[in-house]
Amino acid sequence: MSPQGRLADYGLTQIEVAKATIHDAVDLDEIEHTDTGWYIWLIALTASIGGMLFGYDTGIISAVLVYLEDGLGHLLSASEKEMITSLCSAGAFVGSIIAGLTADRYGRKAPMYIGCALFTVGAILQATAYSVPQMAVGRFIVGFGVGSAAMIVPAYIAEIAPTKHRGRMIGLNNVSMTGRRVISYGLGAAFSSVPNGWRYMVGLGGVPSILLAVLLPLCPESPRQLVYHDKYEEAQAVLHRIFMTATPEQVQDKTILIEAGVRESRASTGNQTRWSILNQLHTNSAYFRALVCACGLMTISQMSGFNVLMYYSGMLFALVGFSNPVAVGLVVSGTILGMTLVNMLVVDSFGRRRLLITTAWGMSASLVAVAVSFAYIPVDLETLEVTTKSITTPAIIVLVFIIFFVLFYGVSIGNTAWMSADFFPMEVRAVGTMLGDDHTLLP
Repeated sequence: MSPQGRLADYGLTQIEVAKATIHDAVDLDEIEHTDTGWYIWLIALTASIGGMLFGYDTGIISAVLVYLEDGLGHLLSASEKEMITSLCSAGAFVGSIIAGLTADRYGRKAPMYIGCALFTVGAILQATAYSVPQMAVGRFIVGFGVGSAAMIVPAYIAEIAPTKHRGRMIGLNNVSMTGRRVISYGLGAAFSSVPNGWRYMVGLGGVPSILLAVLLPLCPESPRQLVYHDKYEEAQAVLHRIFMTATPEQVQDKTILIEAGVRESRASTGNQTRWSILNQLHTNSAYFRALVCACGLMTISQMSGFNVLMYYSGMLFALVGFSNPVAVGLVVSGTILGMTLVNMLVVDSFGRRRLLITTAWGMSASLVAVAVSFAYIPVDLETLEVTTKSITTPAIIVLVFIIFFVLFYGVSIGNTAWMSADFFPMEVRAVGTMLGDDHTLLP
């Protein structure tokens, strides 16, 4: 049946849809003021398991590098450690692009299923690796899954979440990422004395991907995607379940509003290819501003050095003299989890921009203090080993200011940057989110 016929089934005419774009849209969006039940939170919580894929990997590789030793046939050189670490980011970069280019055609859930499958395969390859090449392939495949989930989960939640809860629901994905980092550091410490314990560390990474694949059937496509693919009955059914106290008229009005947005989307993009949409992101002033904001936030988040800290924290704290560096890393990851929870609670009321402005100075000052303190740690520059057996005052200062940096980072840009999917209108959301995410997934 044609889109016009389906609209008629629900009493929606093209004139009504057109009015939604030029008259007071607030009246048509009254449904946003109704109560939402547990169903939408279950959807957001389930989708946010995808954040565990990214969070677990960035946390666990730090412990793996400490305890890997000759598990791959020989002691790894510095360049081999760098390659193993960066290949996940390289795979994530490619995976994010593929997910972004296919998400509109195949829906938001398909890339999630693919990401789960790839992450599981990659985890198995890593856990059974006895050579650097197999480990490298496993890391790259895991990266595909990480990139796919990192790109699609925030976009999916942004589309399906009610406006009043959107910031908090996207924040669930960030909580999932940081929470899994805490779990990964805990597992790293738990398996530190187990022979070949690093294999258990990477192998257990497949658990959240399998869990997400099992629970995904509970999650519907977003109403916007369903309307975009002319599935009006399914879209209204989903809206009824999200807004449990809404009247049929409010659901119908919301459908009119969504259809108006879809119609404008089709009018602006037509049958254009993804490359044409990419061009529009750079030539349309409104789209370009959203793109600059999204890519800028992701770039600053990446260049702050937080991911380097997560990847190499075990080696870093070992370098400055801590006897159990993975346990120290657990303190840092616990801090970022706590600040992520704070961000989720205040972001909708305090505002994203105010959070960014009020915390930037603290991040900068903390990093300066860390850099200065490093200069006073007694290290043999040839062997990169601490020349004293006791923990020095500069080492303690390094830890304290790293925690301060994580405090400021976690409550602001570390989580707010991942909410940039909300910047883009639906017609360019998949490609725009893909470009933004790629700025934080660059190796």
